[in-house]
Amino acid sequence: MAINFDNALGIHSLALKLRGERTEILAGNLANADTPNYKAQDLDFQSLLKGLAPAPAPLKPAVTQASHQTPASPRFGRELLYRTPSQPSLDGNTVETEREQLRFAENAVLFQASLQFLGDRFAGLRSAIKGE
Repeated sequence: MAINFDNALGIHSLALKLRGERTEILAGNLANADTPNYKAQDLDFQSLLKGLAPAPAPLKPAVTQASHQTPASPRFGRELLYRTPSQPSLDGNTVETEREQLRFAENAVLFQASLQFLGDRFAGLRSAIKGE
């Protein structure tokens, strides 16, 4: 009997992927903290995770001709949101370094938690396969 890893791992693999994407976005915000007119970006993790959760047979458009086009995907394949700063800067930059560092650290902890959940799932699968 084959193991369906999507069912076995649950939502944790999707959460890990989204946490990784969010890490890149937050790191980009921190890297551009001094760039004039840079707008801080982020993902709405909760709504994206709900939207990526396995759903029953999603409908896909049929491509019957070579001239059919697929919709363009935004950066990271997700719609990015822009932040409104509590203290606007004179140069138009919306990155608030302390808050970005807080979000980055929080995301890192949650990334580790998702990684731990995945590790536990694999350990459970391993013991089930061994018959322990």
